[in-house]
Amino acid sequence: MTVAPIRRSRTAGPQPATHDAIVVGARVAGAATAMLLARAGLRVLLLDRARPGADTLSTHALMRGGVLQLRRWGLLDAIVDAGTPPIRRTIIHYGDDAEAVDISAKAGVDALYNPRRTLLDPLLVEAATAAGAEVRFGADVRAIHRDGSGRVTGVAYRDRDGRTRSAHAAITIGADGPRSLIARTVGARNHMTGHGSSAMIYGYWSRLPVDGDEWFYRPGVAAGLIPTNGEHVGVWVGTATTRFRAELDGDLETIFGRLLRQAAPDLAARIPIARHDGRLRGHLGAAGYMRQPWGAGWALVGDAGYLKDPITAHGITDALRDAELLARAITAPVGDAAGELAAYQRTRDELSRRMFAITDAVASYAWDLPRLRDLLIAQSREMSREALAIAALDHEAIAA
Repeated sequence: MTVAPIRRSRTAGPQPATHDAIVVGARVAGAATAMLLARAGLRVLLLDRARPGADTLSTHALMRGGVLQLRRWGLLDAIVDAGTPPIRRTIIHYGDDAEAVDISAKAGVDALYNPRRTLLDPLLVEAATAAGAEVRFGADVRAIHRDGSGRVTGVAYRDRDGRTRSAHAAITIGADGPRSLIARTVGARNHMTGHGSSAMIYGYWSRLPVDGDEWFYRPGVAAGLIPTNGEHVGVWVGTATTRFRAELDGDLETIFGRLLRQAAPDLAARIPIARHDGRLRGHLGAAGYMRQPWGAGWALVGDAGYLKDPITAHGITDALRDAELLARAITAPVGDAAGELAAYQRTRDELSRRMFAITDAVASYAWDLPRLRDLLIAQSREMSREALAIAALDHEAIAA
């Protein structure tokens, strides 16, 4: 598919320089999409209202499919060279029982990684810039432009100096997160909506010995250890959003300690001897969804189009996967543009539907430990299936 011809906006006055694609949002999904489109030779404008390198809420986890993509895009070495520890074992605690799962070599990947977002996001933005994308931070998108047929033709945004500017392109891509302005403005509808959601509290500790990722589960509560950069370990606790709202009160430290003692008593005893770096942060949670991800002159990628609860730590991998699927649809050989974007949706949905249902069941916390174990085994199967599908993509046209 080639991008559709530029059409004039209803906006009065002379039109600014045009682009082949505008990407709104420079986090993982948006920066990766911009990078791949620019590598394919498109004129790309990448906009984000935040400052470069700003941190964000994240599980940090890269699953096998995401590691595979970063490696073939030529970016994994930078993740490794920055001191991101390789994860070669995951320990899952079901109450008092523990199961260790070694990360086997599969699809060319023999270790997983949990990079800080202050490393991963700038790395993708730098790669997009190196490929020729124009990147503007401090650009707060306020509206979209349409032509006389209703097709989206670009965006209006406020720059860091407070001036309102316009940009026009053949396709406008919303990678602007769960509260996506692009999704709201075009009226993208959910065709799948979850019910469960996790409220989580997390922070970073150093001097906390770990042996890979660790996940802790007891009825109604969960916790985890995620080794990341700077010899830090992300520690999180979670419970159902409904329970958090109804039963828990007090400051974050009090609630964190209470939930950690319930989920992982042994870990709660280890925490005081480690060093807490920074402060705790909370996330109340929201039900997941899968939205219609394309229309006339627009597309959605990342959390703007598909959101799962973070309890299964698969969001970054989803974002990288869908960035590639969308970029491949946009840069496919000349053909039916709508058909290519419809294929993007079908592939995304087919690879996501079962994982979405599994995640929603885990995030409900309405499980006993045997049921949870079955869910996590099913999750592992789906992640393996996804990694094989990603490995099978013909990526030569948009790889490094």
